[in-house]
Amino acid sequence: MPQVSVKNKLVEHAEDVFRRQGFNGASVQDITKAAGVPKGSFYNHFASKEALAAEIMHRYARSVDYSALKEDGPVLARLRKHFLAQVARTRGTGVEFGCLLGTFASDSVTAGEKVRAAVRETLDHWTATVAEAIKAGQAAGEITADRPAATLAAFLIDSFEGATLRAKTRGDQSGVDDELDLALAALRA
Repeated sequence: MPQVSVKNKLVEHAEDVFRRQGFNGASVQDITKAAGVPKGSFYNHFASKEALAAEIMHRYARSVDYSALKEDGPVLARLRKHFLAQVARTRGTGVEFGCLLGTFASDSVTAGEKVRAAVRETLDHWTATVAEAIKAGQAAGEITADRPAATLAAFLIDSFEGATLRAKTRGDQSGVDDELDLALAALRA
């Protein structure tokens, strides 16, 4: 069986440490301890905690499943399916720790420009992808055309992330579905 590289161990375990402790609460010592590697090995692979966090954010962004947005059928149903998949993803990593994107976004001011840029790029890509689906819904008369698709996409994502943040404080996602339905209803034509 192939051995997992030290760099991969650091990345895999750091994501969990960051998710649980936030960027500012996590130390290099916490990360190396969780990965089971010597602290000194960290700097053989990453220039800083910020560089590691930015790499994790990029990895997280690449793993988002956008397939529901490209399916056939009503766009509002596709949007709901996409966001519910994000709910399931968060549930799988621990509701009480919330969405990694939200965690890094809230820490981005103090985490440094690399993390802030990675969060911004992730949000921009997610917004553009959701906006494409919304444009299709606008063309079909299913979604209001009173506002640009990108504005509606940002609203939907911000509403969702806010609901996820609230769920984090409660430790359960029971209200996320209702808040998602409200946001989607606001998009109807």
